[in-house]
Amino acid sequence: MDNISRRSLLSAGLGAGLVAALPGAAFASTADDAGLRTDPFMLGIASGEPWPDGFVIWTRLAVNPVAEDGLGGMPSRNVAVQWEVAEDAGMRTVVARGVEHARVETAHSVHVELKGLRPGREYFYRFRTGKHISPVGRTLTSPAPHETPAALAMAFASCAQYEHGYFTAYQRLAQDHPDLVLHLGDYLYEYKKDSYVIGGGNPRDHEGPETVSLASYRQRHAQYKADADLQAAHAVAPWLVVWDDHEVDNNWADDVPENKDAGQLNDTTEHFLQRRAAAFQAYYENMPLRPSTVPAGADMKIYRKLQWGQLANFHMMDTRQYRDDQLAGDGWKKNVTERLAEDRTITGAEQERWLLEGFKNSTQRWDILGQQVFFAERDRNGAPEIDDVSMDGWDGYAASRRRITQGWVDAKVRNAVVLTGDVHRNWANDVKVDYKDPASPVVGAELVCTSITSTGNGNGSTADPVMAWNPHLKFYNDNRGYVNTRITKDAMTADFRTLDYVTTPGAAVSTKASFTIQDGVPGLQAR
Repeated sequence: MDNISRRSLLSAGLGAGLVAALPGAAFASTADDAGLRTDPFMLGIASGEPWPDGFVIWTRLAVNPVAEDGLGGMPSRNVAVQWEVAEDAGMRTVVARGVEHARVETAHSVHVELKGLRPGREYFYRFRTGKHISPVGRTLTSPAPHETPAALAMAFASCAQYEHGYFTAYQRLAQDHPDLVLHLGDYLYEYKKDSYVIGGGNPRDHEGPETVSLASYRQRHAQYKADADLQAAHAVAPWLVVWDDHEVDNNWADDVPENKDAGQLNDTTEHFLQRRAAAFQAYYENMPLRPSTVPAGADMKIYRKLQWGQLANFHMMDTRQYRDDQLAGDGWKKNVTERLAEDRTITGAEQERWLLEGFKNSTQRWDILGQQVFFAERDRNGAPEIDDVSMDGWDGYAASRRRITQGWVDAKVRNAVVLTGDVHRNWANDVKVDYKDPASPVVGAELVCTSITSTGNGNGSTADPVMAWNPHLKFYNDNRGYVNTRITKDAMTADFRTLDYVTTPGAAVSTKASFTIQDGVPGLQAR
């Protein structure tokens, strides 16, 4: 790096990971800002999808993020936006620059797909339109395919309900300075004000109606992106994102909405697919995704693999778009034998084949599944003859889980680790092929991150009674936060980072528990 240190990114008053537009190499020319008098970079900047010679950098222009039409108060014309990528935070050593147009039809979002950069390097980027210059963000290219880097600092998070608290956890994540961030879904929530209320009342409110139309999804994304703590987390490192349910509709499954009753928002398949198309379009517009990910109506392929040299593969999954409907009306249900049916799937056949082939072709030390819902068996009933499990998680698709788990065993995957969000609690679990057989060996590990804010402060508990008859469940905690990991060729360590409260801003962060997964030794070891 330049003589500006990494820690200078944590400049006071700008939020962790953000720096002001510093003097240095000037932009090559002045881009037309369509006469904007107000700073249009109110939604921040982001990067994602790192590969050995590039990444995506993103911004979306808005001068009024919560405008009802979802267009951020922008004029109804395209706006030229310059971008620069440099080797230093001062933007003095610029290695790439260009101009893109923020277009009306994509809500004035900008996706720049960089190529031709050096592998395994730190870079910095910014945007400009007219006199307005964005903050500077930090990003990285992944290592060359044949290289094994010494270590990767990866953080992962999920479930950020804007109304349930402040996004302090995102700021603390940025201050921990990861090199890669995985977001495992529920980046935003669809509800209108006063629909999903925590005890004591929500400290913040959503603007607008429940998200159904393209305008309302755009408005909701913009309200979230305008949060300074979230902007800090985006600016500190590249992200890999996948959705769960609330980016569209609670507990949706393929073309089946949550509410199927007449008179509800999603009363027909046709209406729901229209809603899904709107949600996917807004999701693409607001995430640092490759242009190849652009949705085709109600279809959008987000499962994909990212290789981090010879150290790790990240298999980013979609457990919503292709799944069978939840059984028995969804929720926790007892003795639903249909959940064991061989033809039930949570991934769909094509994604399952893709994942199993990925296992067979892997030469990496670590194969990491970035996915959404609880993977290990979690039976709430202690009686052996009764099982009580969630129809929404992998327990509701037991054969699908067995095929995936057996798949990495058969492929002799060296180290398999599942990353999970969704349940608003921290868990750490050993993974087996057969949970009913006490002699079944441990073949992997699952790390479950709590929510950023969803369900409010939490009670700090570190005990759940189900652990007594589910011995593969090794850790539980009810706080908000995220998980930091450090991945080397010898071990993967995980620190569960938690906050005592989120209903007011500014909470400190601490490590509630830590685990190690040793290379070649499946399962968790407490540190």
